[in-house]
Amino acid sequence: MSAGPPGADHTPGHDAGTLARLTGPGHGRTGSPPGGGRYGLLLLVLIGTYLLAAFSGARLAIELQVVLFAVILLMALRTSLLPAPWPVIIGAFTVVGSAVTFWTSLNGRNGTAAEDLWKALLLLMAAVMVVRRVLAKPTVTIQSIYGALSAYLIIGLMFASCYAAIDHLTTSDFFADNQPADTQTYQYFSFTTLTTLGYGDFTAAENGGRAIAVLEAMTGQVFLATLVARLVSAYRGPDRPQEPSGPRLLEDVDGPGDDEDRD
Repeated sequence: MSAGPPGADHTPGHDAGTLARLTGPGHGRTGSPPGGGRYGLLLLVLIGTYLLAAFSGARLAIELQVVLFAVILLMALRTSLLPAPWPVIIGAFTVVGSAVTFWTSLNGRNGTAAEDLWKALLLLMAAVMVVRRVLAKPTVTIQSIYGALSAYLIIGLMFASCYAAIDHLTTSDFFADNQPADTQTYQYFSFTTLTTLGYGDFTAAENGGRAIAVLEAMTGQVFLATLVARLVSAYRGPDRPQEPSGPRLLEDVDGPGDDEDRD
């Protein structure tokens, strides 16, 4: 006869299955949680990329953007969890295309619409991968918020590249009142539009630029009001150890000694 409560199954297969469930991903003490995207480094790279273009007007710093945008896409691809062989295909496509674009820009062909469209494409793919991974996470962590903020910055940089491409594809000035049009002003106009600050010092002169600006403003509002606000409201910090819920024993306030000795 087998020991234990009635109905208990002690077969080796049953024990092995129970052990596998307890020690599997996300269960038990010996199991490790499923891998998730980590976006802290990506957020720092994005902030550095923006500040590099904003405070440095050197041509090399501007041309390095295509390399930095390729790095941003590869970092987003690393945490995207796409099925094989898509990560390899997209990574090879990104490296080859960015190398060709960077080489042509260094040889005097800088500021072309193709270069700006390539930058916008890189950032669009990066934003899609980051948002897709953030929404797929079962729980909201600090990395989810980092990922949402990274996607927000990527969207602003992407629209800045779109404005530059429109300027190179048209014969008229992009900004009204003969305002200067360069990488710094494109990014400034893009982020003031994305955040709907509306300073009014830079405005699009033609209908195409105005239409893209309206689309960016709507994207920024929807992004903040839905994704970022939802993640922040659902975020919970690290769990603190809970105090025992059972009844607590009353302490002996009379000090040591038996109560009979004091009678």
